This record gives sequence, structure tokens and C-alpha cells, in this order.
Amino acid sequence: MDRHIAPWEQGFQTVTAPPPAPPIAKLPPDPPGNPAWVKGVSGNPAGRPPGRPDKRLLATEEMLTEMRAIVSVLVGKALEGDTNAASIVLAKVLPSVKAQAEKVQFDLDTDAPISDQVASVLDALAGGLLAPDVARLIIDSIARLADVRATEELAARIEALEAASDARG
Repeated sequence: MDRHIAPWEQGFQTVTAPPPAPPIAKLPPDPPGNPAWVKGVSGNPAGRPPGRPDKRLLATEEMLTEMRAIVSVLVGKALEGDTNAASIVLAKVLPSVKAQAEKVQFDLDTDAPISDQVASVLDALAGGLLAPDVARLIIDSIARLADVRATEELAARIEALEAASDARG
């Protein structure tokens, strides 16, 4: 029995995939540097003429002269009572004061479990031996140390597993 062919199926042919293209060969990497450059040969054998000033040095000296004038004007205005000028001068002359934690001493067993170490820091805080910001710094340091110890422990376990795997295989 002949199968009825729908109008959109007329002239239909199965298409096969084309054969795969051959792999593209990799080109060797370019040698480093400029191939036109020859070792020991200068593009300017005479070099910079003696006594010729550097352009950057000239620009810096010019700016330095202008800066001296600006600073003298700022200092003059600050001495006249201009608070903005005074704050600019003081900000550049005096170093900014940075907060610094005070040195503390208390008992801390670094070989104890992490939770015991944190508990001893909290006990020192409650006893007034530590300021809250210092206690936070110490607890953060303990947490970072715990992360480092965990990483070292994982590395040791991985090495042991690899050694056991090599011994079997």
C-alpha cells in the first residue's frame, strides 16, 4: 500500500552530517621581545646630550615654586583667622592620630579548644581586664587561627589519604 505523501514532504531527502573537519594545527608561540632589536646595538648611540635637563624635573621644579606660594598664602590666611586654611595647613603638617589598642596581659591557653579560648577572653572582658574593642580583636584573631589550623588539618588528611591510595595502587 502506497503511503500518501503530504505536500510539505515532497522532495524530502534525509541529510547526513558532513565529515568532521581536520584539526587545526597550533602555530608555535612568537618569540619574546621585538625581533628587529639586536642585542648591544642602540637606536641612539650618542645618548642624551650632557646638560640637557629632564622634562619631568623641570615640571616638578615649576610646580614646587608654585606650591611654595600656595603654602605661604594658606599660612597667611590661617594666621589671619581663616579656619578652613588653618585646617588644611594642620592636616598636612600634623600626622593624623590613629586609634591604637592598648597592650594587655591575661592568661590564655592557646593549646585549649577554640571555645575555651574564647570563653577565657570573655571572662577577662567581664572581669574588666580587657576593653570590648580589644576583646573583639583577640576573638577575631582566635577565629582566624582556627581557620588556619583547620586548613592545615585538612591538608594533612588529604596527604594521608593520597599516601594510603598510593600504597594500595
